Amino acid sequence: MSILAIDTSNETLGVSIYDDHIQKTKIEYTENSKTKHSKRLMPVIDQVMKDASLYPKDLTKIVVAKGPGSYTGVRIGLSTAKMMGWTLNIPVIGVSSLEVLALNGANQSYKICPFFDARRGLVYTGLYESDELGQIRLVKEEQNILFSDWLNQLKKEDQTIIFLSPDVDLHKETIREMLKEKAIIPIEKFHIPSPSLLAISGKNRQGESIHQLTPNYLRLVEAEAKWLAKQKEQDNE
Repeated sequence: MSILAIDTSNETLGVSIYDDHIQKTKIEYTENSKTKHSKRLMPVIDQVMKDASLYPKDLTKIVVAKGPGSYTGVRIGLSTAKMMGWTLNIPVIGVSSLEVLALNGANQSYKICPFFDARRGLVYTGLYESDELGQIRLVKEEQNILFSDWLNQLKKEDQTIIFLSPDVDLHKETIREMLKEKAIIPIEKFHIPSPSLLAISGKNRQGESIHQLTPNYLRLVEAEAKWLAKQKEQDNE
């Protein structure tokens, strides 16, 4: 019972193989390939499968990070997972990329704020908390929001908050200035999404219909947003 996990939703490309029979990760691979995900993903999957001594027919499930993040990266991972799931006739499970990152802060008594930079002062983010077993749950919905507005909301929280992000260096001064001692910014390794945790998070979930599994962009692409704004203007004329 081998689970393949795929994450290309942000700069780090991650692939892992999880053995559900022995409840253990067999192989995990990550690289910061930035814009090369489309070229690197299949070779990495092939190599990981070889290193785990597996054939495609040995896979029982695929878990994929479905965003938010890079539009292109999300599409690459999701389309690859759906293609493999369809070909092998195995379930595909989509998991929020923010949830995957939040798992790096599980088993802690404070709240967890994963985020990805979305440019123009915006971030993709949400707020999670963890129980003693390392299970996390969403306590403030995932959204695309001005980071300053988000931090003002977090000021009202009564617990310390750990911030996790591959983009944390862009925002750490603002975080510390606005939340002061309420904010924790851990060392670098906690800011990289783990494909092993992605596999674990999806292993007990039901697969989704291949056709209904869609990206979690959290906002419209710019062309769609402009089109909708134009339609609204025309409707108001």
